[in-house]
Amino acid sequence: MQNKTILIADDELRIRKLITDFLLREGYSVLEAENGRVALEIMEKEKVDLVILDVMMPEQDGLSVCRELRKKSSIPVIMLTAKSEEIDQLFAFELGADEYVTKPFSPKILTARINALLRRLETETSINANGLLVDTGSRQVFIDSQPLELSPKEYDLLSYLIKNKGKALTRQQILNQVWNYDYFGDLRTVDTHINRLRTKLGEKGSLVQTIRGYGYRFEVEK
Repeated sequence: MQNKTILIADDELRIRKLITDFLLREGYSVLEAENGRVALEIMEKEKVDLVILDVMMPEQDGLSVCRELRKKSSIPVIMLTAKSEEIDQLFAFELGADEYVTKPFSPKILTARINALLRRLETETSINANGLLVDTGSRQVFIDSQPLELSPKEYDLLSYLIKNKGKALTRQQILNQVWNYDYFGDLRTVDTHINRLRTKLGEKGSLVQTIRGYGYRFEVEK
């Protein structure tokens, strides 16, 4: 994962140094910010491939930074926080976070998650289904060549469904794959995102079919 730059935004110098040491060993370049405002300023000037945001920071917290980022960027975001309540995790995912890591954490596990997240983004390729194009390199979606605005989780959900087109997927499978195995959220989270996704897809929303009492299937038109 060389030539990748990671920004660590955390008001605790000790935490920043701990993560930085591990990432430098992995060959990453690292930038640091002591608060959310500085993090946004850095991302305006520097090319950043992934950002780690502490939730509780002075001047501008991690959640508001994530919200601002998602207005103009699909850069991978990992939230780092002492809060472990399910509602806090769900809120972070709703704002567009890709991962949610609670303190205290293992630097090795955090590094492994970063590696996996960036590797997944690098290895994916474009997907085309019935006029619905998913450009996995830029994480953009187009319907008949027109760009579609999706949240990061909506994008991940659509990408997963299309990759498994024709397969019946349970809500638990979808939750595990899109929200990760360590997310113990309510299965209704899947239903909520499916409904939002269908609305944004418009006429293409019918491609996402409900399997009553089971889950969902992305069905390509014949």
